[in-house]
Amino acid sequence: MSAYSPSNTLFALVDVNNFYVSCERVFQPKLEEVPMVVLSNNDGCAVARSAEVKALGVKMGTPWFQMQELAKKHGIKACSSNYTLYGDMSSRVVQVLRSFTPNLEVYSIDESFLQIETVLKQYQDTIELGQKIKQQVKDTTGLPVCVGIGASKTLAKLANHLAKKHQQFAGVCDVNAMAKPELYQWMSETAVGEVWGIGRQIAKKLQAQNIQSVFDLLQASPQAMRQQFGVVMERLCYELRGTSCLQLEEVAPAKQQIIASRSFGKLVTSQVELAQSVATHAARAAEKLRTQNSITGALTVFIQTNPFKQYEPQHHQSITIPLVDPSDDTLTLTNAALAGLKQIYQPHFRYKKAGVILNLISDKPTVQQSLFEDMESKGKSAHLMKAMDEINTRFGNAVIRSAAVGTNGTKQAWQMRSSNKSPNYTTKWDELPVAR
Repeated sequence: MSAYSPSNTLFALVDVNNFYVSCERVFQPKLEEVPMVVLSNNDGCAVARSAEVKALGVKMGTPWFQMQELAKKHGIKACSSNYTLYGDMSSRVVQVLRSFTPNLEVYSIDESFLQIETVLKQYQDTIELGQKIKQQVKDTTGLPVCVGIGASKTLAKLANHLAKKHQQFAGVCDVNAMAKPELYQWMSETAVGEVWGIGRQIAKKLQAQNIQSVFDLLQASPQAMRQQFGVVMERLCYELRGTSCLQLEEVAPAKQQIIASRSFGKLVTSQVELAQSVATHAARAAEKLRTQNSITGALTVFIQTNPFKQYEPQHHQSITIPLVDPSDDTLTLTNAALAGLKQIYQPHFRYKKAGVILNLISDKPTVQQSLFEDMESKGKSAHLMKAMDEINTRFGNAVIRSAAVGTNGTKQAWQMRSSNKSPNYTTKWDELPVAR
C-alpha cells in the first residue's frame, strides 16, 4: 500500500495574469493591448511582459538596452517597477479571495491556493465557483486572473497553466472534473518542465530518460523517481495522481534569513553614501524581522563593485557582526551594520551594490532572556519600534527613520533609477488617480 493515501481535498490556484503589467493597466487603461514591459531595479531587465511582448519573442530577464530596436518598431512601453503599488494590489486580491474561504495560502505576490471542497455546496459546480472568483477579483481590483482546480496543489497548478494557455477554458480549468482520457491528452501535450517544482536542470534529466511530458511523469514509478531525485519528486508523482501530499500553509513560515539589498542608480565612492544605503537596508530588514515577530543574533554587511566592469578595480567584501543580545531594534541593527561597513570599506573603489543580511533568526517569544539584560531599556526599545512601525504604516514608508539614512528630503544619488515609475495610486493621498 502507498505511503500516501487519497484524500477528498480540492484546491484552487488563483493567479493574476501578467501581474505587474496588469497593475499598471488598472490605473492607465490606455495601456490595454499596448505592448509593455515592467523593468527590474535600476530599469535593467524585463521582469514582467504583456502578452503582446511575449508574442514578439521577448524572454523574461531580457535587458532593456537590448530591446531598443524592437521597442521602436513595435511601440513597446517600459515602466519602472513599483513594488509598493504591486504589494498593495496583491493584498487587495487576497482580501477578495478570503471572502470565499478562510482556508487560503498566499503562495507568492500574484498566486494563492484556496482549499475549496467545503464551500462547493454554495455553487452548481467548480467551474461556477471559479468564474465567480474570477469576476469578483476583476470587479473589485480590476485585475484579470485565471483559476486552476485540482485534487492536489500540483494538479491545481497544472490546471491553472491550461487555463492560461488555452482560451477554450475561459480562464477556469478543473482537471478533477475531466474524464481521464481528456486529462491524459492534456498531460501528453504539456511539457514535463511545466510541472510545479521541476526546474530546468531536472527537466533535462527527465527528458534524457524519455520523460518528455506530464503524462510520461505520471506513468513513472514514484519510488524510482525518489531514488533518483529525492522525496520531493516522489511527492510530485503522487500529487499528479490526485493524492494530496502538500498541505495548505495558512500561515507562512518565518524566514530563516532576511536580505535587504539594492544596486545603486550610480556608482558610489563615498563612505557617507554607502553608510546611508547600509542604514536604509538595515532599517528595512529590521522592519521585516518585526513583522514576523523574530529577532536576529547576527548580521552580515556586504559591499561590491560592478563585476561587469572588468577593466575597473574590483572589491567585493563582507563581514558578519554578532550581537551580544539578539534584537529587532532598528537602531541596534543600524549601529552594528555601520560598524561592519567601517571595517570593510576601502576608498578609491566605485561601488555598485551594498546590502544587509540577518542571520541566526529566532522566534522572539521563545528566546531565553539573559540575566544581565536591561529590561527597562528593552521595554523602551519595544515601545519605540512599535510606534515607529505604526506611524510608517499609516503615513508612508520611512516617514520616521534614523538620521543615518539621510535627513534631506531629496532622493539620494545612490538610490536606484526608476525613470518611468507610476504613482503609488493606492497608498499615498497626494498620488491618488485623478478622473478627468
